[in-house]
Amino acid sequence: MVSTRLSRLEGHRRKFMAVIDDTPECQRAVHYAGRRAKNSNGGLVLVYIIPDGDFQQWLGVEEIMRAEAREEAEAIVAKSAQLVREMIGIEPEMVIREGSAAEQINAVIEEDRDIAILVLAASSAKEGPGPLVSSVAGRGAAFPIPVTVLPDTLSDEELDALA
Repeated sequence: MVSTRLSRLEGHRRKFMAVIDDTPECQRAVHYAGRRAKNSNGGLVLVYIIPDGDFQQWLGVEEIMRAEAREEAEAIVAKSAQLVREMIGIEPEMVIREGSAAEQINAVIEEDRDIAILVLAASSAKEGPGPLVSSVAGRGAAFPIPVTVLPDTLSDEELDALA
């Protein structure tokens, strides 16, 4: 199902989405998406996905683990949001979800029809370009909006020039 994007309609603005995770390259995606948002008078959505299946314990322990994961996610997203405020000067939206990364990213895109571009950054690690980039490249995850994948060879200055 493809939903119509609203970002071009009056009263709406195009939003860029970056996924926050524990990979070093995610901050490059956040920086680029934030610059693109600022330069186009758009918005920035930062999404953090708490992985599925981390909480298969007894109910009381599961609730504690889920709460701790949520607290950690909130701290990580808040840190990225603060960097965006300081370095780029815009206020990002923050979304935290639990589940499969591809499913939750798609859900956020469907719920906020102003989101027009997903920005990911490739890793230079020998393990590959990163799980999200690999899934997009391998057709494991199809998103209803364009995906910008930043190569790991670009300097910060080159990324700023492209944004």
